[in-house]
Amino acid sequence: MGIFDFFRRAKPVRRRSFAGAQPGRLFSDFNPMTRSSDAELRPALRSLRNRCRELARNNEYVRRYLGLMRINVVGAQGVGLQMKARNDGGDLDGPGNQIIENAWKAWGKRGIPTADGRLSFADAQRLVIETLCRDGEVLVRLIRGYSGNKDRFAVEFIEADLLDEELNTKVSNGNSVRMGVEVDEYGKAVAYHLLRQHPGDYEFANGYGNKHIRVPAAEMLHIFAAERPHQTRGIPPLAASITALKMLHGYREAELVAARVAASKMGFITSPDGEGYTGDDLLDTHAPVMSAEPGSFEQLPAGMDIKMFDPTHPTTAFAEFHKSILRGIASSLGVSYAALASDLENVNYSSIRQGALDERDFYKTMQAFVIEHFIEPVFEAWLESAMSFTDLPLPVSRYDKFADAAVWRPRGFSWIDPLKEVRANVEAIQNGLLSMQDVVGNYGMDVEDVFEAVERERELAKRYGISLAFQPFGTTAAAEPQVDD
Repeated sequence: MGIFDFFRRAKPVRRRSFAGAQPGRLFSDFNPMTRSSDAELRPALRSLRNRCRELARNNEYVRRYLGLMRINVVGAQGVGLQMKARNDGGDLDGPGNQIIENAWKAWGKRGIPTADGRLSFADAQRLVIETLCRDGEVLVRLIRGYSGNKDRFAVEFIEADLLDEELNTKVSNGNSVRMGVEVDEYGKAVAYHLLRQHPGDYEFANGYGNKHIRVPAAEMLHIFAAERPHQTRGIPPLAASITALKMLHGYREAELVAARVAASKMGFITSPDGEGYTGDDLLDTHAPVMSAEPGSFEQLPAGMDIKMFDPTHPTTAFAEFHKSILRGIASSLGVSYAALASDLENVNYSSIRQGALDERDFYKTMQAFVIEHFIEPVFEAWLESAMSFTDLPLPVSRYDKFADAAVWRPRGFSWIDPLKEVRANVEAIQNGLLSMQDVVGNYGMDVEDVFEAVERERELAKRYGISLAFQPFGTTAAAEPQVDD
């Protein structure tokens, strides 16, 4: 090295500005690839969906998760309809609203809304949320002109397996088919290419083979939560938890078997040559067996020893380890650990309140998703058909008026401490911070229905001569005396 080389400035080493992007031995197994959402999903979609279905059949926690989603998102009665259409003068169109509500309720009864004649509309809502949480996507076909009911409209549920993820090609009209979905240049769905036969329906083959039928997008609802732009198919929410759920189930099974073995304590009598002990009986006419009774001792022949088989299972760390893994699974699914595990052992009022609030926000988000992507499109298609083909005394020209006036009432959630909640609501109403509709809306009700129910109870009590011990909405002001001049 020359003498002047010492004064030369060393060339700076370029470093990445983010520590998470640095190479090194700690990140040697962390090499994600730059791929589109469809390129990542296509080779894994069928396997993910089948594994999630297997877990739904045989894993107790996945079944609990699906049950929580059905109960808290849809509930017992499903999402209710409240019409708020108004006349030109601004007042509510009471008769028209009541006609739409009654017709919608009649169409939603069991056996009418679905083409197979098996479900009510509340059942259909529960099927949507369960399929969405298990398969990651729901396919619903809108059958206009259906001859099976007077409204000439029904829906048909189609399994995601029939939307062929192996069909990826270019179409002569310039569109492209990505995993069975035909999209235009902007990625908008134009049509769906469905298999005529379920790929796993071997025992009931109908001779069609795997030929496709093209269904226009206007006749289909493809419901899934998009996680990335240009995503064509849905990803099962259970995907991030599949490994943990499977390993945890296997671990619990191993500990259960080990615990059963540990509960059956055994001993083996040994001798240098393996001979000499006759025992009390023979097991399968081969190995001698000794019967053991409480408080009894038996002298063994010379040279023999007894070896005890006494495993200790489950281990003392089993409960905490199991709980730790299940907490991570619950966080991935968006539900609380206490609800998923049905474990209220160590919770207190503050912790369960905070967990319930976060969990309810998640359920309310899912309620809004189901309403926007399933219930509203079905209602609009039904309303158009009902106003066109039935004897509803409403002309089709008023379709926009009623289609835009639908208000949906999903199930509500009661507070953990009802007394505190009622007092807080009363104080908020008195100070003008909340309206009565805001309060009853949290319970999935409408204030008009509440007023109507209260008025009916007053009239019923008056008819039977009963004096009510309470007066809702404040007391009635005393009458002012009138004095003649």
